[in-house]
Amino acid sequence: MLGALTTEQIRNVLQTQVIGRIGCCVDNEMYIVPVTYALYENYIYAHSKEGLKVLMMRQNPHVCFQVDSIENMANWRSVILWGEYEELKTEKEQKAGLKIMVDRLVPYVTSEAIRPSHGLSNAPALVEKGLKAVVYRIKITKSSGRYEKSLLSEIGNYEYKLVK
Repeated sequence: MLGALTTEQIRNVLQTQVIGRIGCCVDNEMYIVPVTYALYENYIYAHSKEGLKVLMMRQNPHVCFQVDSIENMANWRSVILWGEYEELKTEKEQKAGLKIMVDRLVPYVTSEAIRPSHGLSNAPALVEKGLKAVVYRIKITKSSGRYEKSLLSEIGNYEYKLVK
């Protein structure tokens, strides 16, 4: 069964996931990249090193954001958001944005490889290396969601028997 997600179901998908994809476009060139994020109120919060996606979003703040929750090929939910990129510029804004992310993501930190390497505490070292830490959020302006649910998963466990 295929269907559309309600606003509450869309929010549930966004709250239960931590990896999404940002799509941005400048001069007819599109770029889609995965990011770790946190949902708070009507915003998606994320951080990055200054690079292609940040440069593109500065030029064109209209972005698309996509998140999936997939159990298997017949049981999934997918959300697409449209919104406006907002760079958090002051130290106070950046710290508040990072706190939102840290509060949400700490339970998922299982290795050094996924720890934020470009938070405010590391900003001076990154600037020395030519990398600028950027904390930003996306103000959600529109959302859409779809799902597929297998009829087998609704009925429950089955015993499959060969028919002779």
